[in-house]
Amino acid sequence: MTATKPTTTETNPDGNLKCAPRRMLNEQQVLEIIPISRTTLYRMEKSGKFPKSTYISPNRRVWFEDQIVAWQNTADEFDPNRARGKGRRARAG
Repeated sequence: MTATKPTTTETNPDGNLKCAPRRMLNEQQVLEIIPISRTTLYRMEKSGKFPKSTYISPNRRVWFEDQIVAWQNTADEFDPNRARGKGRRARAG
């Protein structure tokens, strides 16, 4: 008998899809993955440039790992119109 690797999507006996649990990351774990400051994280989230967090209790805020991975993949794409930041001079050249 060999062990099989569990799949991320399974089917219930009644035919509905059952998804695997999504991994939740707290603020410290997100900041270990994304090299930005805490303030920049909240500014990007407020402006819609980073995935929104979810409160799972009154004092516990989490981000879903799959949303952060998707954001990393889109941030990796080349955008010639990406600016350097508000108030910064344009690069010479």
